[in-house]
Amino acid sequence: MGWFGRKRDDAPGYEDNAALRGFGGYEPSDSRGFRPSEGYGAPQPSGIEQPEPPRAEPQRIRAARRTRPQKRGRGYVGWIAVGVVALAGAVSQYFGSGHDDRGSAPASRKPSVYTPPPQVTVPAVADGWHAVAGRDGSYAYDVPPNWQPKPGTVHGWEKGPAVPGITLATSAFLDSGFCQGKPSSERGGSGVTTVKVADPATAAAQAVNDLAVSRYSPGAGPLAQVASQPAQQAEVPLAPGRTRPASIAVAEVVPSETGPCVPKRALVAAIAMGSGDAASAQSAVLVAYADQDVPGTADREQLLRVLHSYRGVPDADRTTVTPPPSTR
Repeated sequence: MGWFGRKRDDAPGYEDNAALRGFGGYEPSDSRGFRPSEGYGAPQPSGIEQPEPPRAEPQRIRAARRTRPQKRGRGYVGWIAVGVVALAGAVSQYFGSGHDDRGSAPASRKPSVYTPPPQVTVPAVADGWHAVAGRDGSYAYDVPPNWQPKPGTVHGWEKGPAVPGITLATSAFLDSGFCQGKPSSERGGSGVTTVKVADPATAAAQAVNDLAVSRYSPGAGPLAQVASQPAQQAEVPLAPGRTRPASIAVAEVVPSETGPCVPKRALVAAIAMGSGDAASAQSAVLVAYADQDVPGTADREQLLRVLHSYRGVPDADRTTVTPPPSTR
């Protein structure tokens, strides 16, 4: 068992879409409880059920050539969001990416019917906000009303010569495609991951730094300026009457590039909690980030509110919805 729950038999997996543009070297995983990445599977006394991240219909994306990696200009080119076929792993060990390898169909090919898998929805705890739930709904967090929840999406920035890279699952986005000609641009976002560090304060600080320099710097540098703020103690509710100690890290970022799509300033924040198992050297982390000094963005108070909404969800609060079949 792990942060939020039950054991998983499925192995971590990546169903890769040829060479994913701007995305390399990831073996993502999503959580069992709070488990977006490898490692959320260590036993805990509580026996809370591990969440399985939602399964989403694969999104079709354009492949990139492996032989000529694209320039990471402004931190946006290195970004990619992929529909999850199977977000496997803890948090835990399950991240997956959409895979659509279909070529040109013969003229005589008959339409096929796709039946989406059931999806779990949970109520938001912040009035007027949207809940973003793991696949089986056993964990969730909330985002502001002008954000777009994409719980079946994995996104991140690849590791480069100067940047560490990071992968996030159970995602949400602010102002997707705001920059003309750059459909992968966004003003902000959030998602869960795991960090192989047992101490929550250290794990939160590492996640903040990894995202800040990976998103706001070119892959080969120079690096964005990251000004970290003092750590804050917090708690993550696992179940009614049960919480686990956590730590929050916040940093102000000055991107190392300039341009019409690049903010002058950004904020990155994360909340991390340990697995509750002394033998497990990793932490579950929720990360949220947003460009600053632009209309409609999320300020520090809103980002902290996102982090404080990270929680386990009781069975009674989960609703399973089966989307209608579609023909394609």
